[in-house]
Amino acid sequence: MKQDQLAQQVGLAVMKKAMDTAKTNSEGLMKVMEQSVSPHLGNTIDIKI
Repeated sequence: MKQDQLAQQVGLAVMKKAMDTAKTNSEGLMKVMEQSVSPHLGNTIDIKI
């Protein structure tokens, strides 16, 4: 029974670590995406006739 509890605790710890890592990665990606946005691009189109 103790082995089952230990396995469950280890599984939860690994899952929490994976979730923290995923959160950190997504926050970093959001920061990069926010910095790369150029609001002035795409507002006008040059057309030659």
